[in-house]
Amino acid sequence: MKNVKVLFVCTHNSARSQMAEGLANALFPNVKAFSAGTEKTRVHPLAIEVMKEIGIDISHHHSKTVDLFYDHEIDLVITVCDSAYESCPNFPYANKKVHAGCPDPSSVKGTEKIRLQAFRDVRDQISAWLQSNLPALIETIPEKAF
Repeated sequence: MKNVKVLFVCTHNSARSQMAEGLANALFPNVKAFSAGTEKTRVHPLAIEVMKEIGIDISHHHSKTVDLFYDHEIDLVITVCDSAYESCPNFPYANKKVHAGCPDPSSVKGTEKIRLQAFRDVRDQISAWLQSNLPALIETIPEKAF
């Protein structure tokens, strides 16, 4: 599989895109993943916790906005929330843009146990989507001329 740069985008860059970045970097050695949001907030503590449960440390991640990536050569932009998909700007140097929407675990109300399970469910959904779809998507990206 070829080496690629992937940018995951959601609204706040606090949970879904952060987990997707961590998962992609851990699961695919040929992928350099980044994440950003249409708004900058913070990495959600429960996202950090559920990633740590599977041996992936995202505690060093920080929330970033998409404007930091406008002039970067990104092979694949993946939006992981519907709102970001609708408002995601065009990245002039991106080869491909794909939507892989999933629910926002930070919007779940209830006990700590219920909220934690929501983050686990979304983490697992993102992981399954990446493992099922990312290799094929990478193959559709044209080789770079050096």
